[in-house]
Amino acid sequence: MAQPATDIRLHAKPERVYYFGTCVIDLFYPGAGLAGMELLRREGIKVVFPPDQGCCGQPARNSGYMDEARAVALRQMEAFPNDWPIVVPSGSCAGMMKTHYPDLFKGRPDYERAVAFSARVHELTAFLVNVLHITLEDKGPPVTVTWHGSCHSMREMGVVDEPKSLLRQLANVTLVENPREKECCGFGGTFSVRQPEISAAMVGDKIQALEETGAARVVSGDCGCLMNIGGALEKAGKSMRPQHIAEFLLERGHGR
Repeated sequence: MAQPATDIRLHAKPERVYYFGTCVIDLFYPGAGLAGMELLRREGIKVVFPPDQGCCGQPARNSGYMDEARAVALRQMEAFPNDWPIVVPSGSCAGMMKTHYPDLFKGRPDYERAVAFSARVHELTAFLVNVLHITLEDKGPPVTVTWHGSCHSMREMGVVDEPKSLLRQLANVTLVENPREKECCGFGGTFSVRQPEISAAMVGDKIQALEETGAARVVSGDCGCLMNIGGALEKAGKSMRPQHIAEFLLERGHGR
């Protein structure tokens, strides 16, 4: 699918961006959302949070309710009217908006509108690295972490190296590769509700692999994954702490 000219302009540092908060962050991890906004502000970006935004529509689409998903998608397109980048602190929601909005409206009157909207969507860490070219100064104590890349972030947004490059900028942070990074944690939104036994087995494999890294924290860019992994770690009595990368970066200190 050809991308509109808007994509070309987004490689230059913008004066302002929209911020899409996501449902899971809004309800369970507001600190992660605020941290992402603060990282952008510290780069001199004006961050606009449209109050009329809501769900990206992924739960409806994944459950086969396409008409309902389209209604939700149209609501989001109306909430972000100006031609500014839309930064999303979740590869999952970003993947829905960037990859699936055009598919939802293919052959329908709002198709071109959906394509133009999707071209403005950026996952947070990719935006920090590829558009803002952020540099970080580590002011925190030594810590060992491992990275969990979500399925949608890797496979729909193509975000693999960007978050790791941010973590590797931090002098006192040791990043240990997760040997099963490319495997799903088992959450999958409605999948974990419909197939709880399979989901539990998958997250069991995931936390075993994470523990083998010896890391004190597992960092990710998707709070749905963190909720699932964190719950499994807590139930198993593990000491490893789950944390969104935006909160982790802000906690470590930031500067040029």
